[in-house]
Amino acid sequence: MSSESFHRLAVCCLASVGLVGMAAIAPSEPPTRSRESTVKTSDTSTTFSAYVSSKGDISRPTDYRETFRHLGTWAVAKEANTPVHEMHNVYAQPDAIKAFQQNGKFPDGAVLVKEITNVGADKLTTGQSTWSTDNKVWFVMIKDSKGRFPGNGLWGDGWGWALFEAKEPSRNVATNFKNDCLPCHVPAKQDDWVYIRGYPVLKK
Repeated sequence: MSSESFHRLAVCCLASVGLVGMAAIAPSEPPTRSRESTVKTSDTSTTFSAYVSSKGDISRPTDYRETFRHLGTWAVAKEANTPVHEMHNVYAQPDAIKAFQQNGKFPDGAVLVKEITNVGADKLTTGQSTWSTDNKVWFVMIKDSKGRFPGNGLWGDGWGWALFEAKEPSRNVATNFKNDCLPCHVPAKQDDWVYIRGYPVLKK
């Protein structure tokens, strides 16, 4: 992906808050959204998802905490028997969750957002506790079973893949999903690369 594409992506996204371009899974939207996700340009023409440009560039949803549902949270430690050093909070749009509950699959255009945060910790009345603090990075996955962007290094194995860092949250810094994203998902390969085991809300 060229630096010019990154620049355009940093300042423009589609006005529609729907996580997919098809009405079947488009969620309702609040009356306002940030500039980052509302401005249209010729590079973000209509596709199957409001977060995907005609070239396959992926933008980060900025209102996922307000309009998505929380799927689950992972408390992550660097090594076994060490304190938690990150929280991984995962979100998806309500209608995509409903579709998964019905047939066990995410529909095309479904968006998963994983925010990775630093943590705070203290011994509270309930015991030793850990909670999310500031964001570090975001991972975004967008379902694409049709292989809409052949030759694009950020699309493959049924998904579009993106990585955004807190220091520059509008720029996708991933360049090749096989190197930058897929290795962490190998244990979930049998579940379409998604860690379904950690998301009880997906059960019927």
